Amino acid sequence: MWKRREEDHSQRQATPPTSVELAREGIPMSTIAARNTEPEGARGGALIGKSVVMKGQVYSREDLYIDGEVEGTVELQEHRLTIGPNGKVQAGIKAREVVVIGTVHGNIEAADKIDIRKDAKLVGDIRTSRIVIEDGAYFKGSIDISKTEVSKPAAPAPKPQAAAVTTGTPQQQTLGTGSANPKP
Repeated sequence: MWKRREEDHSQRQATPPTSVELAREGIPMSTIAARNTEPEGARGGALIGKSVVMKGQVYSREDLYIDGEVEGTVELQEHRLTIGPNGKVQAGIKAREVVVIGTVHGNIEAADKIDIRKDAKLVGDIRTSRIVIEDGAYFKGSIDISKTEVSKPAAPAPKPQAAAVTTGTPQQQTLGTGSANPKP
C-alpha cells in the first residue's frame, strides 16, 4: 500500500503540473503566467538570446528569433525571422516573413510579408509583396512592392467569331464603298 503511493507521487512529479492544478494549490496566476515567458515567435524555432553576439553568415532551415546582436547576413528562405525587442541586426536579410520589433540596419527581402512593429527601428531598403508598418515605428529607406506569382486559372478559350459578310467587288471593298447594289 505504501509503495503504491510512492509510485503515484513519482509519476506526478515527472509531469509538470498544469495551471489549473497550480491554481488549486494556492499559487497566484501571475506566477503561473510567468512560467510561459517564451518570446513571441520563438516557439518551434531557433533562438539567439540577448547576450549573444554573432558576426558572419546565418543560414537557417527553421524559424529564427534574434534577441541578441547579429552582423553580416541572415538567410531563411522559407521561414520566418523575428527580431526581438533587444535584437540589433546589421545585416542583409532574406526570409519568407520578417517581423521587426528591435533594430535593423540593412536591406530586407521578404518573399511574403514584412511586419514593422511600433517600437521597431529599421534603416534600409525593403523588397516584399506585403508590408505592415505600425504607428510609432521608425523607418528610413525605400519600399519595393513586388507582386507574388499566383497561379492564375487558365484563361477561357476565345470564342470563335462569325465571318464578316461583305458585299461588292474586291475593288469597292478596298475603297470602302461596298454596297449591295453596285453602280455601273
